[in-house]
Amino acid sequence: MEELTDDDFCMDDGHRMKPAEVFSYLTRVLYNRRNKMDPLWNSIVVGGVHAGQPFLGTVGMQGTNYQDQTVATGFGNHLARPLMRERHRPDMEEADAVALMQDCLRVCYYRDKNSINKFQLAKVTKEGVHVSEPFALDTKWDYKLFVDPSANAPGTW
Repeated sequence: MEELTDDDFCMDDGHRMKPAEVFSYLTRVLYNRRNKMDPLWNSIVVGGVHAGQPFLGTVGMQGTNYQDQTVATGFGNHLARPLMRERHRPDMEEADAVALMQDCLRVCYYRDKNSINKFQLAKVTKEGVHVSEPFALDTKWDYKLFVDPSANAPGTW
């Protein structure tokens, strides 16, 4: 991407790649690497604003891609997107959106033993990108099912 951006800058024609173009480029690159049996082991989210219109898309390591009002990668695609589909509204206030993201992160954190409780949120607007300072979520580990997780799972070790 840096090389592509440098080439774009050197053209000096006033044209810069828009989010949808970056997204399209990445889908081709990842799909091409998959076909060479040398995939890049990344899942990428592309977000931006062009001409006042928001863009949000994701590309998987095999070149699979989609665009939607909500996107996620990895484990979040299975656990967080249902929450986002249920609670997301196009006219959400920023505080509501942050609360929704924190709930999604909390669900993913509770269910992934390899994660840590440190996160950053990014906000993309017409004015630019703002990345928050790292923060930790408040968690609660004394839920009844957390105390003895195998109690309601017959056949477990």
